[in-house]
Amino acid sequence: MAQPRRRLSPDQRRTELLDIGARLFSQHAYEDVRIEEVAELAGVSRGLMYHYFPTKREFMAAVVQRESDRLLAVTEPDPALSVHERIAAGLDAYLEYIESHAQGVLAINRGAVSADASIRGIVDAELDVQQQRIVEALAPPAAERELVELAVRGWISFVRTVCIDWLDRPTITTAQLRGLCLDALAGMLTTRTN
Repeated sequence: MAQPRRRLSPDQRRTELLDIGARLFSQHAYEDVRIEEVAELAGVSRGLMYHYFPTKREFMAAVVQRESDRLLAVTEPDPALSVHERIAAGLDAYLEYIESHAQGVLAINRGAVSADASIRGIVDAELDVQQQRIVEALAPPAAERELVELAVRGWISFVRTVCIDWLDRPTITTAQLRGLCLDALAGMLTTRTN
């Protein structure tokens, strides 16, 4: 149902459009979201929608960027925690995010949008920050840093893959998935000096 037109600042309007986009992309595949529907739900013209986001891909990229920024914020490490506690807390925040944004996560990681270079760039940049956070927390000796970076990057890819698959497997609990992910990282890091 269309909303009545309201006067909003450009920043407020952009935020409203991104909120609607995040909701729609979390409920529907990228291909099924229509820009016209976003405009209608916001109570704006299609032309105004295109003023803010010239293409549907740019709109999706803006939604992904905002969600990526939010994910980085909720997984921000607490330096007061031990290294293990920081990693576990970051993983817990990530798992909670995956659960609460399941459709959006699937939309970004499956289908045509996952191959889009601009979307991949946003996701890869977020993964780079996550990798850097973990490696910095682990503080490996210089001689092992490159190997640890490789292990952590592989672990992050592993976590993303199993989390996406987990969304289709409701019999696996969050605690089981958490344990699997933490055990995988411990195993990768244990073998680095062998």
